[in-house]
Amino acid sequence: MQALQLFGDRDLRLTEVEAPPPPGPGEVRVRVRAVGLNFIDVWGFRGMAFAKRRLPLTVGAEAAGEIAEIGEGVEGLKVGDKVALYGAMTCGRCRACREGRDNLCEDVGGVMGFHIDGFAREFVIMPARLVVKVPDAVSLTDAACAGIAFGTVQHMLFDNAKLEPGESILVHAGGSGIGTAAIRMAKAIGCTVYTTVGDDEKGAKAAELGADHVVNYRTERFEGEVRRLTKRKGVDVVFEHVGPDTWNGSLLCLKRGGRLVTCGSTSGVSTTMNLMQLFQQQYRITGSFGCRLANIAQSLDKMAAGIRPVVDTVYPLADFAQGLERLESRKVFGKILVSF
Repeated sequence: MQALQLFGDRDLRLTEVEAPPPPGPGEVRVRVRAVGLNFIDVWGFRGMAFAKRRLPLTVGAEAAGEIAEIGEGVEGLKVGDKVALYGAMTCGRCRACREGRDNLCEDVGGVMGFHIDGFAREFVIMPARLVVKVPDAVSLTDAACAGIAFGTVQHMLFDNAKLEPGESILVHAGGSGIGTAAIRMAKAIGCTVYTTVGDDEKGAKAAELGADHVVNYRTERFEGEVRRLTKRKGVDVVFEHVGPDTWNGSLLCLKRGGRLVTCGSTSGVSTTMNLMQLFQQQYRITGSFGCRLANIAQSLDKMAAGIRPVVDTVYPLADFAQGLERLESRKVFGKILVSF
């Protein structure tokens, strides 16, 4: 079968690999139909010193497909079912896994496509517990955005930030895959959404998605504009995933007692902050990584209800590297997908 494998920094090749064996007890064989691209793919493509892995490595951390074969003892799934795939090989046994806090697994085997072989291949064997059935109303292309993009946003906004209807939220990088999802999910519950973008074209698209206020961070200081628009009160929640470039400005945008939730650091890994401001303003800062399996199911339900992913481009498998380069350039609006 075909697989897209990383042989070294920025060295992706479409190769022929041996097809997986039949699924064992508790496993399913999935025919992969679509893969979603994320910055974790870009980091792996560039080469990350902290990633313990063996090359060549099959890439792809987010995907959806169809059940092709079922192993002994699997219940609730049948051949032909559409499924979204969980992007980390959790143990299923530790306390965190038993309690449904899958992204805090104490014995995780690695992130698919980053530490261990991922989803950019025709077939993959998965534990049945790590696949989520896709509603009939959701396409496999959309479902391929559930495992990381929509799931991450669902976990950030509702598990961690506890976003409530009618609150105000600042969404950074409103043109990104998770940014567009955050705008749509927040607007769906009646929030007032402020967002930052890098150019006016993205700003217009973000407004079409439902953002109430759009700030071009290249021409305006976003923190000053948000404070002006909120009459210096600030917002209830900041959805942060940029890192040092926006961190302290994000804190200035929060109202007293506000919540900041972060899942990324694309502009760097370290920053400084004013600790007196932190405790005097009683900010609540939460780190958020990945999502729970339940968040994927919740995301798919939202897609079925009409909150669809924004798709920038769909590439064929052979052009996976072009998709990564487009994502790295930050010229995207929404998700980049690879179709089989």
